[in-house]
Amino acid sequence: MILAPATANTGPVVQSLTLVSTLNNLPVSGYDPILPGAALNLSALPSGLTIKANVSGTNSILFSLDGATHLDPQGPPLSLCGDNDAAQTYKACSNLTIGTHTLTAIPYSSTNGTGSAGDTYTLQFNVTSQASGNPPARALYAVNQEASVRGSISVYDIDAGHKLFKTIATVSGVGEVRGVAANAMTGKLYVSYNQSNTGAGYVYSLDLKTDTILWNRAIPPDVDRLAVSPDGKTLYVPTGEYTNCNFINVLDAATGDLIRTVQLSNHSHDAQYPLSGPLFQITHATDGSGQYMYIMDPTTYAVSSVGPYLGVLGPFAVDSKSHYVVNNINGVWGMQVANLSTNQIVTAMIPNPPEGNPGLLHGIGWTPDQTEVWMNGNDTYVYVWDMLNPMAPVFKQTLTLPSSSSHPHWLTFDIKGDYGYVSPGKNSASATQIFMVSTHTSAGLIGSSEDLLEIDFDLNGNITQVGDQYGIGRALGY
Repeated sequence: MILAPATANTGPVVQSLTLVSTLNNLPVSGYDPILPGAALNLSALPSGLTIKANVSGTNSILFSLDGATHLDPQGPPLSLCGDNDAAQTYKACSNLTIGTHTLTAIPYSSTNGTGSAGDTYTLQFNVTSQASGNPPARALYAVNQEASVRGSISVYDIDAGHKLFKTIATVSGVGEVRGVAANAMTGKLYVSYNQSNTGAGYVYSLDLKTDTILWNRAIPPDVDRLAVSPDGKTLYVPTGEYTNCNFINVLDAATGDLIRTVQLSNHSHDAQYPLSGPLFQITHATDGSGQYMYIMDPTTYAVSSVGPYLGVLGPFAVDSKSHYVVNNINGVWGMQVANLSTNQIVTAMIPNPPEGNPGLLHGIGWTPDQTEVWMNGNDTYVYVWDMLNPMAPVFKQTLTLPSSSSHPHWLTFDIKGDYGYVSPGKNSASATQIFMVSTHTSAGLIGSSEDLLEIDFDLNGNITQVGDQYGIGRALGY
């Protein structure tokens, strides 16, 4: 309901509210203004939305969405989630979640919420996500990590500008999402996470045909980024970078039952099953064993290793034939590349790095054609390497993220290699950035997620192939 002033008011006034797309900074057709009781169907709207106020005599506004306040200190524009007054551009909201919302706006005659206050403008509206028809041919499944929707899955239509197709409600009480994997043969998706109230490690299984949870089980002692076998029958679940256990759990993917454990090093972190296999595993152990890449035979469970590297290993990505692996390394302003046949390891440093220890640059991946490797900085940059000779990488370009972005923490690509997805840190409310791989230019935003992968469907809604949360190589012909 809108509470409008009963008499003429020459002071600060909010006249109406408008839905704006942050992709082009223009009003969304049909929502200029937003009418009382309006339904915002996210499946039919562009990604990256905010709400601006249409005002007179107003220089700042105190917004309150469901009790959470935001002061836009000056304008125009004056918007719910922040903007750049000089450029007339907007920041996307992460709090326009599914459900009924009440938004209030108090206008002020001066900046920073000072001067005389006008009448409060109140608007109630509903946010839905109702998809129709078969799923998109190329769908991006992104496990949400922003607090209000954490653990749910947003499904985006890749070929329709990453328009939101639907949001899948999953399980409650997700404190932190740890990883995602899927299998085309079984039509199942798996998410590892920590509970919000206990911190315990869990894995849930989702049926991609019906969007129903098949099982949701505690997996002690903890969980981390998991992997699934090519036949979809086995899950490989690390016991967590924060635990001192020296093994990973091998689970029956149909039930979550424990098959066995496999001993590696302590603090097991990321598990990856690239196109040519086998299972690759890193750990965050600080006793020296974390400076090796572990490789497990999925039939015999025998474990071998590659290393030592210069420091503890971070995120990594294996090429399509399991010839080479690229790694983030703690303390290295760049990356290391290992030849998995010869155990040779080379170091590629970014030009003119800042002074000091970089810590762990977090996020790395091959473009699917394997011509480039992208890696995150510990700032608002992504570094691109030419990989014509994998053992002699050539620095190619620095991509700059918007200044409003948090430091990148993960990256991956769609299957074809059209888009790169650069994600913020765990539990961040910042958006995930989309880049065009061919031009290295920004291509928009989706909701905050670093646990995302592509799933493709035919015209009958059957799964044809799945991608990976890791930036694995896919150039099988090289």
